[in-house]
Amino acid sequence: MASIGWVLLLFLAQLHTLLSTSIAHRADGGNLTHLPVSFLCHPNQAKALLQLKKSFSFSRSTTRLSSWRNGTDCCLWEGVGCDPSSGHVTILDLNNRCLSSHGLDPALFSLISLWRLDLSMNDIGGDNIQSAGFERFTFLTHLNLSNSGLYGQIPPSISKLVNLLSLDLSTYNIDYSLGFYGPNYYDYYNNLWESSFDTFVANLSNLRELYLDSVDLSNSGEEWGTSLAAYVPQLQVLSLADCSLSGPIHKALSRLHSLVVINLQGNFDAAAGPFPEFFMDFPNLTVLQLSETNLEGRLPSRPFQSKNLRVLDLSYNMNLSGHVPNFSNASSLETLRLDGTNFVYAIPTPSSNFASLKELALNRNLISVDFLSAFGRLKSLHQLDLHCFLDNELDIDLDSGSDLGPIFSWIGQHKNLTSLGLFGCNFSGVPPILLSNFMNLKNLEIDNCDLPSPVLHAVGNLTGLQTLEMHYCTTYGSMPSSIGNLTNLRNLYILSWFSGPMPAAIGELTNLRNLYIEGAGFSGPMPDAIGELTNLRNLYIEFAWFSGPMPAAIGELTNLRNMYIAHCGFSGPMPPAIGKLTNLRNMYIVDSGFSGSMPAPIGNLTNLEAMDIHGCQISGLIPYAIGQLNKLRWLVLRGCNFSGSIPSSIVNLTQLTMLDLSSNSLNDPEAPEEDYWEFSEGPLESEEVFEFVPCEVNPSASANLFNDQGCSKKVTRIGMGGLVAVIWINQGLCSYSGRHYKSWASIVPQSITGGRKILDISNIAQCMCIFQMMITILIGAWRK
Repeated sequence: MASIGWVLLLFLAQLHTLLSTSIAHRADGGNLTHLPVSFLCHPNQAKALLQLKKSFSFSRSTTRLSSWRNGTDCCLWEGVGCDPSSGHVTILDLNNRCLSSHGLDPALFSLISLWRLDLSMNDIGGDNIQSAGFERFTFLTHLNLSNSGLYGQIPPSISKLVNLLSLDLSTYNIDYSLGFYGPNYYDYYNNLWESSFDTFVANLSNLRELYLDSVDLSNSGEEWGTSLAAYVPQLQVLSLADCSLSGPIHKALSRLHSLVVINLQGNFDAAAGPFPEFFMDFPNLTVLQLSETNLEGRLPSRPFQSKNLRVLDLSYNMNLSGHVPNFSNASSLETLRLDGTNFVYAIPTPSSNFASLKELALNRNLISVDFLSAFGRLKSLHQLDLHCFLDNELDIDLDSGSDLGPIFSWIGQHKNLTSLGLFGCNFSGVPPILLSNFMNLKNLEIDNCDLPSPVLHAVGNLTGLQTLEMHYCTTYGSMPSSIGNLTNLRNLYILSWFSGPMPAAIGELTNLRNLYIEGAGFSGPMPDAIGELTNLRNLYIEFAWFSGPMPAAIGELTNLRNMYIAHCGFSGPMPPAIGKLTNLRNMYIVDSGFSGSMPAPIGNLTNLEAMDIHGCQISGLIPYAIGQLNKLRWLVLRGCNFSGSIPSSIVNLTQLTMLDLSSNSLNDPEAPEEDYWEFSEGPLESEEVFEFVPCEVNPSASANLFNDQGCSKKVTRIGMGGLVAVIWINQGLCSYSGRHYKSWASIVPQSITGGRKILDISNIAQCMCIFQMMITILIGAWRK
């Protein structure tokens, strides 16, 4: 996460980086201006880095680390920086390279001279983050492991890094464009928790920046506030968004006068409490984000003391009331979000200065001409969100004080406005021409609004739009063909009901990258014009009642990365042209009416990492060519009409972590007898049960793994050495329901492996207690 800071701290924090990268190596991996005569890098550290490189998979990475070569100076390698005098490696910055590995290689911890380590935005977590090793980094001042696929309790060894100035273990928003699920959806998400926050921060007295967004701190009670005040007195950036904090914001935080950034948003389970008035006294406060923190009562009417306040977000605290804050010192304010609160109408004080305001979000009570006019013309305003409803109240009739016609006139004064959000508004009194005037708009979101046809047509005049979202709106008739005028559109999200066919004019949107259609009610065939969207990266269509076959033109979308087709009315076979989508990474086709056989050209999709086709009427054999998809990690062909033998080529899918072939009419796998081992009946010894307990499963669950829910069959022999496939045959009971597959992974001891490649558990499919735990454990073993 990028630090939001201040000039002096930023200078101090970057000083070492500037010195070492300017003399030894630039952070961008560029060459030195003045090359040293001899190598700076120490051979043992170069060896450790090469071992680290060996542990990475580059299947989805943005780099191959090609500069990391034996016999070259590691101080010149991409992402590496060295101390210019000693030659020791002091910087390792592999941020956002999309590397993956099964945990951190121990070689990393031999780089004990590191000052700065950044492995964020990589999938390096494996099944559990190492509990030890970090304590060796005694010089470390900056550690960033955000969004790196970590799982488990925060390693205690991190709490021993007494020189840390900045620590980031957070998971923050990643733009997955359409939010596809699958094996790589959670890869960059950290799933961390800390049971004793007091112990964790007790030695981190030098810390200036702490980012733990989405780390589970639910067991910390109120101690998180008292512990920070006691142990981290110099803290300047505190970000604990979405941490499941309990208890109100503790008054002990009033001692942290150095705080510049406070982000506690998304802790909606916190105990109700008043607005922490002491925050208003922090002299250097620039960012205060307290949205969804269960604040209640009245906001104090006095002004904030900081003259540098840039962001104030109090949104979605439904019980927070009072007048709009006093902003007599507001000349630096850039973001003001009061939507979802219970603030009441009050004209801003004449001394308020909103010249810097760029983002403004208001609730229904504050949407009036008088109130908005009191702001004056906001010359810097770029984003405006108007929430015309209260709480979850949607279908409302706006009173005269919320007449959108005059409000649109006020909006039209802001020529720099690039983003407009309208939520729960009634357009009946809005002349369409007013909407057409916002020619600088890049982003328009309309949610839960009543949209007459003339207003929809007027949207087609906003030719500068790059993102258009229409969610749950009341529409009338078909989608207008004027949508084709929006030729600059890159993102189109439609979750509103339209009747009639999808207009062929959609093919004019040739710059479109993301197309998301849900519940749109389209009828008739999908137009061939869809094939004109050749820049499309993500296609998501759900509950759109198309009829007839999917057009062969779908094969023209050769830049497509993700495709999700669910609950649509297609008929006939999947078009063979789908085999032309060779850049596809994830394909999900669910309950969408396809029949016939699976086209053999599907074997051309060699970049696929996830294929999920279930609930369709696809019949015949599973194509042998499916074995060519050697990057697959997730294969689900559940609930179709496949028959015959499972192709032996499936053993080539060595990257798989999930395989589900249940509810088909499949025979035994085509595998040599020596590679096949079947589960048989008989008693299972208790010690064998515990060998299969997942690493992070509650011990009480293990006792019930095989003994509850009336299991009539037991396991005596298990052969899983070199396991390539977990097969569900002729049974509809087996399914994978874990939210995050990594959390069930475990290692099966070598003592019980038998060298077999195929595992058939069809004979014990009546044993319901196995399905939710045992199978996912096998998946984890298979990945190992």
